[in-house]
Amino acid sequence: MKMYLVNRLFSLLPVLFVVSVVIFSIIHLTPGDPAAVLLGEEATEQQIKELRMKMGLDLPIIEQYFNWIKGAVQGDFGVSYFMKMPVLEAITSHLGPTISVAILAGIISLVFSLPLGILAAMHRGTGTDQTIMGISLLGMCVPSFLLGLFLVLLVGVQLQWLPVAGYRPLSEGIWEHLKYLILPSISLGAMHTALISRMSRSSLLETLNTNYIKTARAKGVTEKLIIYRHALRNAFLPILTVIGQTFGSLVAGAVVTETIFNIPGIGQLIINSVERRDYAVIQGVVLFVTFIYVIINLIVDLLYGVVDPRVRLERQ
Repeated sequence: MKMYLVNRLFSLLPVLFVVSVVIFSIIHLTPGDPAAVLLGEEATEQQIKELRMKMGLDLPIIEQYFNWIKGAVQGDFGVSYFMKMPVLEAITSHLGPTISVAILAGIISLVFSLPLGILAAMHRGTGTDQTIMGISLLGMCVPSFLLGLFLVLLVGVQLQWLPVAGYRPLSEGIWEHLKYLILPSISLGAMHTALISRMSRSSLLETLNTNYIKTARAKGVTEKLIIYRHALRNAFLPILTVIGQTFGSLVAGAVVTETIFNIPGIGQLIINSVERRDYAVIQGVVLFVTFIYVIINLIVDLLYGVVDPRVRLERQ
């Protein structure tokens, strides 16, 4: 198991390397001079040249990349000249709101998606099944930003039940913290709820058609016991994969949602950095989010062995 974990950790390095090359190339090949943007229209050519030298933008592109990746390996993603702070400090200061929204959206997705998927599988072909699948299809078709705008208009403006924008830290109280997260979490998690429910239904139906389930039914085992004790655990591997990908997508996909609800998280940070052409922050945020995504996938991969003992035997 230890060797398997070591091999999986080493397998993540090529992914991070490719992502770093792609994002560095895209950002540095985009037209525009960050030094000129930082100094403004009244800056002289000499001032721009001096700032480019200070930022290292006068070096060859290959040398700039290796200098950046060398610092990133040591935890140094550079300095944001707009915010006057290290990039890693800027990321960590904006990470809390994003993680809060992602966790609450993930909880909402799991609380609704798994029961709905199981209910649809238990009543396959009935009106209940068709209703759940119709709602889930609608949930997958409606973009999160559009749902967020509808929620702002209905719940925030018309009914005035919840605040439409802003953020309060957990230190100000649990309810004060949650009431600013409910609307963005629902808008962000609705699509993932629909995806997980559909995957739960299809995976469970496939398991229910296996021979050992038919044997259990022939022995008179109740349907609920078959579902929750025998079928669900064997059907959970594909569901677990989707859940892991979903949580990674929640962290990465909070950009638009945080902008709509004015949440000072990673999404708002990267949007502001793109507008300012703050190279260091954009590179650092994308690489950091990619690292979180691959770590989540690694955790899901390790959880396979917890859910299904056959996976542990294959690894051994």
